[in-house]
Amino acid sequence: MKRLIMLAALPALLLAGCAAQPAASGTETLTVTGSYPLQYAQQFTIDECEGGYYLITIDGTRYLVVPEGENAPAELDADITVLQQPIENIYLVSSSAMDPIISIDGLDTVALSGTQADNWYLDAAKTAMENGQIAYAGKYSAPDYETILAANCGLAIENTMIYHTPEVKEQLEKFGVPVLVERSSYESGPLARMEWVKLYGVLLGKTEEAEQVFDDAVQRIAPLENESATGKTVAFFSITSNNLATVRKGGDYVAKMIEMAGGDYVFSDLTDSGNNLATVNISLEDFYAGAKDADVLIYNSTIEGEIRTMDELIAKCPLLAQFKAVQQGNVWCTAQSLFQQSMEMPNLILDMNKVFAEGTPDESELKFLTKIT
Repeated sequence: MKRLIMLAALPALLLAGCAAQPAASGTETLTVTGSYPLQYAQQFTIDECEGGYYLITIDGTRYLVVPEGENAPAELDADITVLQQPIENIYLVSSSAMDPIISIDGLDTVALSGTQADNWYLDAAKTAMENGQIAYAGKYSAPDYETILAANCGLAIENTMIYHTPEVKEQLEKFGVPVLVERSSYESGPLARMEWVKLYGVLLGKTEEAEQVFDDAVQRIAPLENESATGKTVAFFSITSNNLATVRKGGDYVAKMIEMAGGDYVFSDLTDSGNNLATVNISLEDFYAGAKDADVLIYNSTIEGEIRTMDELIAKCPLLAQFKAVQQGNVWCTAQSLFQQSMEMPNLILDMNKVFAEGTPDESELKFLTKIT
């Protein structure tokens, strides 16, 4: 059923040298014709509107995507941020957004990065920065405003870390740079996180590409739905420099990936400790109690770096020598690139399934797991 959104006036915010918004067209209402279909994501919604407009809502914040050649309505609720297509010269601070954008051939819309070239594990992003196609414009808390404005930045894509420095968000908006805060990390499952590619498809006018990329990802792991659980118990962890174990909460998407791969996550009962972090630090004694009998240990290299040998692992935590998986040689390490390659989560699920089902698969068949020997 169609519905009308009555819109109040939006104050103009234009500063010299800033990304300008288009003049109002005289349209006074948006007509919502339906909801853009999402299968898994819970952290955003998209209303489809007449004329090819889209109204995106993320955690109560609304963004109106205006088609190229069209104007925003003459009257608009003051809380709605206008995103005029084509959206170009993006300042990409949220590193998890880069892989979805690359996957829909949208890298040329990114002009500025909040990550330096040496810290990108995505070859396309790293190469683009080394070639000067993308410039470093400062991290989320200390952006280079001069560089951002000189680039005529059409959109800053941040993650929720920006809320630790709200003055930065306010300053960007004062300069006429719209700020979109993405929340993919708050999704509870891997497919929900990956479905954010559809949001970038809407922003960049590449909805068909985004839907195809997402559907392909879903199909890659679809066969696992018909397989029985392997019965293998699994711990996913890292050891901190101050002798704590960092593990994922039971409701986290990594725990869900282990389940999808046929494993049983040993810390599945570990719940939210009053914050929104996906991980929690526990004592080595508690880690020992929960994981000493686990069939498989997976070391998360993205926090403290990769580990290649069992000696390296035990040097970080001598207590691990008593773990069943260590004694049986069933310990694996993730690739350090893993969490930047957010569209590759199906490959990790398939890797884990091979490890759980086969014990020691041929490592040439694995993309994100390496055996620690």
